[in-house]
Amino acid sequence: MRYLVILFWSLILGQVVGFIGAKLTMNAYAFIPTVIASIVVALIVMLIDAIAIPTPKKQ
Repeated sequence: MRYLVILFWSLILGQVVGFIGAKLTMNAYAFIPTVIASIVVALIVMLIDAIAIPTPKKQ
């Protein structure tokens, strides 16, 4: 469930950043490259989450 939340919010925030960035640089807004970049960032965040947080050891 948490991976779906990460993916959902990365897509939303990625679209916002892509739109604002396109307008600030006076370029055309491109939906598909922004989605791809958002998914890549989400995968990196998921990878960091899997590596950085240690799992508790059962005794």
